[in-house]
Amino acid sequence: MQSINLSVIQQALPTNVITGFLGVGKTSAIQHLLKQKPASENWAVLINEFGKVGIDRQILGSSTEQASVEIREVAGGCMCCSAGLPMQVALNQLLRSRKLDRLLIEPSGLGHPEEVIASLAGPNYRGLLDIRATLTLVDARHFRDPRYTQHPVFQQQLHIADSLVVNKSDLSELSDIQQMEKTLMALHLDELTVRYCEHAQLDLDWLTAPAKFDQAKWANPPRVLNVESVESPLPESGFLREDQQLDGWYSCGWRFAQDWQFDETRLLDWCQSQQAERIKAVINTPQGSLIINRVEDHLNYQRKQTGDGESRLEMLFRSKPATTTLERALLGCRCDYSSV
Repeated sequence: MQSINLSVIQQALPTNVITGFLGVGKTSAIQHLLKQKPASENWAVLINEFGKVGIDRQILGSSTEQASVEIREVAGGCMCCSAGLPMQVALNQLLRSRKLDRLLIEPSGLGHPEEVIASLAGPNYRGLLDIRATLTLVDARHFRDPRYTQHPVFQQQLHIADSLVVNKSDLSELSDIQQMEKTLMALHLDELTVRYCEHAQLDLDWLTAPAKFDQAKWANPPRVLNVESVESPLPESGFLREDQQLDGWYSCGWRFAQDWQFDETRLLDWCQSQQAERIKAVINTPQGSLIINRVEDHLNYQRKQTGDGESRLEMLFRSKPATTTLERALLGCRCDYSSV
């Protein structure tokens, strides 16, 4: 691995981990933070996604000033794997690229933030990174669901937090908040700083607090697992599917050539009808680019005037999906697609 040019980094780089379970609003939170970025500062974002088809980089790139924001993505796998070699390669690329003023790291919703912090605080980056507050986003309604509260990754995200950010607070009932407080007390986290927001609108000041953990605790870096992070070129067919299974979850994602276009109405209807826990997409249509975000039964989308790359769609499931049937129906949403 190439060494980092220390002349690029004049002082330790303020670094925040933004974590939280699938669909809680991490990417939207980072979008909102980037909008608050001082114009004179250069920021970087390092993203890890559960599925092998990376989408968040395109979503963030569509709403940022590229001249002052560097974005790198490590797709495929949970953070305990991508905190190994692929993450270090991407992080080193960011640190060598230019003088940065802040680094934001978004682990996968099923990734282990403890491992990424261990890597950041390890000997490779000692003196280079100034680790600040880790923000864990939660949806208070999830504290009623044992699928979340009993999940070891969810619990680790709570324990590693310097600040717990209750997103979608406008959708929470008082009983949800009371159940959350009860759960935190049972986990001996009742003194944890709790903040509330709507639509993932984090305050920039929340990033400045120091991390609470003892740096000496993380003296030994995690074991390195070599996870392939280089994308395969699209085949002659014009599309590629990537499947994955980890921690009892299944991902199914597609990449489509830039000149492929999809019918917006058919595609949105298809997304709404699927029995998926999560759908993310950036899709080219005759009207421009369509950004789709579905969490459980809630579908949101926004349009851009022009498409700026290949189309991508990722789905997450709790049980193994019928991928061939899904693919056939998805291809049927393509404009002027007469056979599957």
